[in-house]
Amino acid sequence: MPETVPISKSEKVYRHLHERIVSGQYDAGYRLVLDKIARELDVSPVPVREAVRRLEAEGLVTFTRNVGAEVAGVNARDYANAMQTLAYLEGAATSLSVPHLSEADLAEARSINDEMRALYEGEFDPVRFTALNEQFHRVLCGRCPNDHLLDLVHREWQRMSMIRRTSFAKIPSRPGHSVEEHDGLLALMTEGGTLDEIERAARAHKLRTMNEFLTNEAAVAGTGRA
Repeated sequence: MPETVPISKSEKVYRHLHERIVSGQYDAGYRLVLDKIARELDVSPVPVREAVRRLEAEGLVTFTRNVGAEVAGVNARDYANAMQTLAYLEGAATSLSVPHLSEADLAEARSINDEMRALYEGEFDPVRFTALNEQFHRVLCGRCPNDHLLDLVHREWQRMSMIRRTSFAKIPSRPGHSVEEHDGLLALMTEGGTLDEIERAARAHKLRTMNEFLTNEAAVAGTGRA
């Protein structure tokens, strides 16, 4: 068996913080107290600072003078740019996957979407819903033969996970619309839709999420509610 290469203390702290931010354990505005984190993980403050700088570079953490490090909130412009990028990447990856998807793949996607529907109609959990949403799209994109394109999609999914959770929580109607649009995408795939139609549908699905979120943000700003 190959030897396991030990990870650095900085990497250990980074993974710890990254997982909690992306999973929602540390929500927007949560203060990252470096000394406290160092004590919890039994490391010096140096690897904690390195990990926080890395998270800041990824846009997951902000650092403000006299305040310190906090989990980043949703910046509307950054959100729009990232979501638009993902819409085009994921649309292309989905259409390229279609000829390679098996019946088992499609059945798995339907099952995930049914679970999302049950979650929406029952006790809604935005973190769980977001995780299922990503699983659904991973199935539909997973057979994409272009490895470079698929790698770009995976990177954007990781970067967008916290933002998507926020969008589902802020717009009560969006989860239901998302499930319906998934139904439509699956119907295109199984009822003879062309690859161009599937790509446009997958792209439009992401852009609708973006537009609903931005509309909601504008309405909140207009009423003076943060």
